Amino acid sequence: MAKEEIKTKPYVGPALGKTNFILIAIAFVLVVIGFILMSGGGSKNPNVFSWAIFSPRRLVLAPIVIISGYILGIVGILYNPKKEDK
Repeated sequence: MAKEEIKTKPYVGPALGKTNFILIAIAFVLVVIGFILMSGGGSKNPNVFSWAIFSPRRLVLAPIVIISGYILGIVGILYNPKKEDK
């Protein structure tokens, strides 16, 4: 009886590398910072209207920071570093 050879696939490595995780972590921090920028501005008295909710920080800056965080997260997932030949 001849021994059967077991064919195994070579180990390719993890799907995401160190650079990918760094980009995803930065993206997560950007999204959290964006939501922090968007918070607040309410009035302590519910019968009094506060115009602070319409500040440019909440309407312009915070959404830009959040969207840039989401885009960086997508880039972090899709980024494929070039492999060096050994």
